[in-house]
Amino acid sequence: MTIEVRVPKLPESVADATVIAWHKKAGEAVERDENLVDLETDKVVLEVPAPAAGVLREIKIEDGTTVTSGQLLALLEPGAAAPKLSPAAKRVVEEHKLDPAALSGSGRAGRVSKSDVVQHLAGKDAAPPAASAATPSVAAPMPAPAGRSGRSEQRVPMTRLRARIAERMVQAQATQALLTSFNEVDLHVVNELRARYKGDFEKQHGVKLGFMSFFTKACIEALKKFPAVNASIDGGDIVYHEYFDVGIAVSTDRGLIVPVLRNADALSFADIEKSVAAYAARARSGSITIEELTGGTFTITNGGVFGSLLSTPIVNAPQSAILGMHKIQDRPVVVDGQIAVRPMMYIALTYDHRLIDGREAVQFLVTVKQCLEDPARLVLGL
Repeated sequence: MTIEVRVPKLPESVADATVIAWHKKAGEAVERDENLVDLETDKVVLEVPAPAAGVLREIKIEDGTTVTSGQLLALLEPGAAAPKLSPAAKRVVEEHKLDPAALSGSGRAGRVSKSDVVQHLAGKDAAPPAASAATPSVAAPMPAPAGRSGRSEQRVPMTRLRARIAERMVQAQATQALLTSFNEVDLHVVNELRARYKGDFEKQHGVKLGFMSFFTKACIEALKKFPAVNASIDGGDIVYHEYFDVGIAVSTDRGLIVPVLRNADALSFADIEKSVAAYAARARSGSITIEELTGGTFTITNGGVFGSLLSTPIVNAPQSAILGMHKIQDRPVVVDGQIAVRPMMYIALTYDHRLIDGREAVQFLVTVKQCLEDPARLVLGL
């Protein structure tokens, strides 16, 4: 009896998804809970696991197709195990476009080796396999048009995530009065604290003491002093959020996404570092959930990890502000009347000027600066 593999129930805010990559072909063996196919929504990539071990008998939906909740994706025949392939055997099977179910394995538990595949090919009377990436056919090159030698271009459709990012960025620019203010922070004391306690911190909490926990804590202190920066506009109303759900921007191969630290004011330094590390890993592996990406009240983004010295980040609507971190660079500064070399970082606050005045934006950055240059304020709540 075959098992139907269907699109899982999508969240209420997601109407449909796009099939972007099948990880198994028809006729291949699958293990229970092994990922069969990736479905991309405009927020995350969802994995569809195999409901049982067996053989994927038929794929009903091809890559690039838009699907909805409950739609039939494939048929799975449980319990009909095809032989397992060694890595070397798998390469030969894919090169010659063979059906793994037709192979006999001489290895332990029926495992198919490369020699098994070679023997199978030797026993076939069919013509040699069609040319593949590993055995390309030789053809005379087409002459390039005059004046365009060596020029080429490739056109590919936007992923749903990239299209959604583009839509939200344009929407933010079109609907908000965005302005950016800047300041700079001397991270000398933070660096000293990290150097002094990083070993004990990692030993006790199992995570490295990074900069994001310091910046998150500093931003929360500033948000408490200037609640408009943590607010949003809803029609003709201003919504003042009396909680601090801080989004941390994470770069992935598919684009920038923003997991949210819920009630970040109640989190310790270790909690923040653990959450950020876990979110980043899951975001890049595609296993993060839509619920973890929604509902933030303020966002922090760090362009410094890519070498950015200065930038004007775009607000993550419907939020009203975003803090941009940048590259830490040793620069000469005046300290107590003397020139000293200090690790300096430019910070930027892009904000919706409809709601946040310039005075509040500047004082917000000053508060962040004070908390980072004198971290005792973070402990004392000053």
